[in-house]
Amino acid sequence: MRRPCSDARRQTPSGEARNPPVKARRLLSLRGLAVLVAVVGLCCQRGAARADIDISLRDLAIVRINVIDLLANEPRLPLPIKQRREALQAYYQEFGGNLLWLGTPRASALVARLQAAESDSLDPNDYPSKQLAELNTLSAKTDKRGLAIVELYFSAAFLEYASDLKVGRFLPNKVDPNFFLKGRSIDQLTALKSLAQAASLDQFFAGWQPSHPIYAALRAALAHYRALAAQGGWGNLPLGPTVHPGESDPRVPAIRARLALTDAAVARVPPREPTAYDDALVEAVKRFQARQGLAVDGVVGGSTIVAMNVPVGERIKSIIATMERVRWMPEDLGRQFMIVNIAAFELRRFDAGAVKERMAVVVGKPYHRTPVFSDRIRYVEINPYWNVPPGIAIKEELPKLRSNPGAVASQGFEAVQGNRVLALQSVDWSRYGAGNFPFQLRQRPGANNALGRVKLMFPNPHNVYLHDTPARSLFSRTERAFSHGCIRLARPLELAEQVLQAGGVEGWDSSRINNVVSSAKTTVVNLREPLPVHITYLTAWVDGAVTNFRGDVYGHDAKLLAALDGKAIAW
Repeated sequence: MRRPCSDARRQTPSGEARNPPVKARRLLSLRGLAVLVAVVGLCCQRGAARADIDISLRDLAIVRINVIDLLANEPRLPLPIKQRREALQAYYQEFGGNLLWLGTPRASALVARLQAAESDSLDPNDYPSKQLAELNTLSAKTDKRGLAIVELYFSAAFLEYASDLKVGRFLPNKVDPNFFLKGRSIDQLTALKSLAQAASLDQFFAGWQPSHPIYAALRAALAHYRALAAQGGWGNLPLGPTVHPGESDPRVPAIRARLALTDAAVARVPPREPTAYDDALVEAVKRFQARQGLAVDGVVGGSTIVAMNVPVGERIKSIIATMERVRWMPEDLGRQFMIVNIAAFELRRFDAGAVKERMAVVVGKPYHRTPVFSDRIRYVEINPYWNVPPGIAIKEELPKLRSNPGAVASQGFEAVQGNRVLALQSVDWSRYGAGNFPFQLRQRPGANNALGRVKLMFPNPHNVYLHDTPARSLFSRTERAFSHGCIRLARPLELAEQVLQAGGVEGWDSSRINNVVSSAKTTVVNLREPLPVHITYLTAWVDGAVTNFRGDVYGHDAKLLAALDGKAIAW
């Protein structure tokens, strides 16, 4: 669902936002603006068109009076202005703000910015740049009432673009029910006041866009990939026999040319033999494989060729989807924080903007998806019990309990009913099922415990957290979507030590943690300062000026891109 146009979100009785989808909303807005252009045009006297409306200080004062009167007394304002009336009144009347567009170069700058909205991964067709440009060429002798409407319409268009740029075009959970990020809106009065104080429109937007470096790097990557697309992108490499280092293959020149488009180092090393798969090209292939999340072996097999053949247009779509999701994230991620990127099967820990840790993780299966949300790690539990979620207990464990409760008990499981701990063999499990399961099934700490030796807890309604696992072999795989939704860690004890230190807990080094693990005693350590953790889904990002891509393992990109195109897609 398209983000509501005003900060105060208008809801229907069912809770849905009133705004129509992107394209329908744009058509409504443009029709209203087309009428406005015609009406204001009737107020014009003959005269030369100008790049920006030139107007005297006296006339500006008169226009400003008309702006305030229109906002206070006109019931038939155009819809885009009416939707933002409260913020516009706060700026022009209560704050006493000066006109923002008439008599300034900002009007032409806004038209240019809207026309170039693609540079921010937004759609120029969503904004009325053509109509605003027409309004901007009207003579200064236009009726002052008409000019007041022009001023307000520019402000309304500015606020819409500022909102889309800052917090995204959609409410996250209206696009995808697996996104549980808190919807955000901009402070429209702050936006208007900040624009009035900025040296230029571009300076305002440079400071207004999402502040995390992830976003700025993606914006540059988008420009690069759009330039590649303008040059024709790349063609498809034919599939064929696997090419190993040291071999020759007639496709090698095409592979080299393909990699040179996205890896400048390739072009700097000319080959000795055109068809020889030499060491320099092997290293380039390895860099490419790493950027795609493939096995980094330097062997050009089917999966590597398929990744090379993904069209540049699809890469651009991945960047666009990721930039929209970055806008959904909290504005302040924290000085110290962690990001789990589901699509990359990776965790990163940041401190003051620098990456301090990178770790492979296992995430939920496509039918047990890890949800997207932000929270704070509040405590670390060593030698944890695994309290089996009711759904897993009934669907997966109950059939085993009915057939062989002793085998389940041998894995360390027990049942809890009230204050009693029951041996599994003492219960007639055939009497119980969905809707009638008065037990908490849990697994005691130990070598077989599904949570391993430690879990990092941020209590949440999704019952998702970070933890160890005895299934260590899964971390050797490139795609790691195997859990029931929780996030399994490749090096959990190392991360536990880092989290305790980041959380202001003293005295918990690796030696102490290992001693507690060896004791098999369940121990909870509370963080003095909860550590932000952001569970995300980013299929594109930039490392060291190089763009990385991952597959759309959950199909989230497909849903978002369909929504941006005004289409619906089944969940």
